[in-house]
Amino acid sequence: MTTRRIAVVTAGLSNPSSTRLLADRLAEAVRAQLAEREIEVGVDVIELREHAHAITDNLLTGFARPELAEAIETVTSADALIAVTPIFTTSYSGLFKSFLDILDPDSLRGKPVLLAATGGSPRHSLALEYAMRPLFTYLHANPVSTSVFAAAEDWAGGEGASSLRSRTERAAGELADAVARRDPTIAEDPFDPATYLGEGRSFESLLGGLSAD
Repeated sequence: MTTRRIAVVTAGLSNPSSTRLLADRLAEAVRAQLAEREIEVGVDVIELREHAHAITDNLLTGFARPELAEAIETVTSADALIAVTPIFTTSYSGLFKSFLDILDPDSLRGKPVLLAATGGSPRHSLALEYAMRPLFTYLHANPVSTSVFAAAEDWAGGEGASSLRSRTERAAGELADAVARRDPTIAEDPFDPATYLGEGRSFESLLGGLSAD
């Protein structure tokens, strides 16, 4: 089986949180959908609350602590991303946005993303389309068509829970399709000269060019 990696970024502030619960459900649904396509997947969960101080320090200094740098690498090298945030004051959380602010602007280019959010009222679901989707479009990511919102009533069972399951399965299928269509992501080696010299170039060719000048 082909193996891919999916990064799950969850911005819930409490432990446990409904945001993390939704993230786990989405990840499991995507895993199952990819298994049906004979694609094995590893899932890496990034709890932003565990990196809150490091994210603030990075914004102030421009440098990431080792554990934050590892989290960033996990996200940028993944084959797909599941991004889940609570909705505060009609938009994504400040912690969620701050994490995206410290990523390289091109690091999510072309990456399939499943957008999801939690909130107290179904009215907050609008934030997925007028706040989250434009943000990831600006970052040149590739959000799937179906986003998933879970209000407080969706966890209580009944019709709300059924609707949440339906949206989860539909969004998971769309992300699985996007991953299956895409070649596996190959992480850049920062010590590979091609990373900063350009494909097919070497120090010798660079020095040769300088000599010719």
